[in-house]
Amino acid sequence: MAQKPYALYIFELMFSFKRIFSRKNPVLAMKKFLVVGLGNIGKEYENTRHNVGFNILDLLAENNECIWETKKLASYTILKKKGKQFILIKPSTFMNRSGKAVKYWALKENIPLENILILTDEIHLPFGTIRIKSNGSPAGHNGLKDIESQLNTPNYARLRFGIGQEQKAFDQVKFVLDTWEKEEEKVLTQRLKLCSEAILSFGLEGLNTAMNRFNGI
Repeated sequence: MAQKPYALYIFELMFSFKRIFSRKNPVLAMKKFLVVGLGNIGKEYENTRHNVGFNILDLLAENNECIWETKKLASYTILKKKGKQFILIKPSTFMNRSGKAVKYWALKENIPLENILILTDEIHLPFGTIRIKSNGSPAGHNGLKDIESQLNTPNYARLRFGIGQEQKAFDQVKFVLDTWEKEEEKVLTQRLKLCSEAILSFGLEGLNTAMNRFNGI
């Protein structure tokens, strides 16, 4: 059996001590999940490709009548489903500092590393494609880079939503910060709904089941 990476061991140990010495019920902690949609705050970033993590959570919250609150480092709401609690946050730190919010809320809510799910755009996947993974490299994504830096490990689950196109040479920064094309908007809500279902599957059925059900559809 492969030895667990040292950085992951330290991070999990930190959360173990948090659960041991916290007054919160450790059993409850295993029923809680932190779901983080990545994006940038501000009117100028609304409905841009880079904010699809926000879009996914907005639809999930709306369909379950969850009310957003302004909290430390993030917009925050709770979705309760079948005995599980989904802590939904949209970091207010801007994309490149997303890790600060992830770390803060994971510790505050006493949520173990394996119960964290990050929602992000992925320029290397065709539009609307869903990929759920248990770990991976940031692949040039600054939000994921900062999360890895703050958590000291790449071993956290992420749901990547494809925003890519076939062009080989184009301005990536402009592309991710542009709004959706009209043809994309026609099917966007349906694709975001699938992501919402994948989030619930992650918490209610487990990571492996979520990957098997939603990867590539």
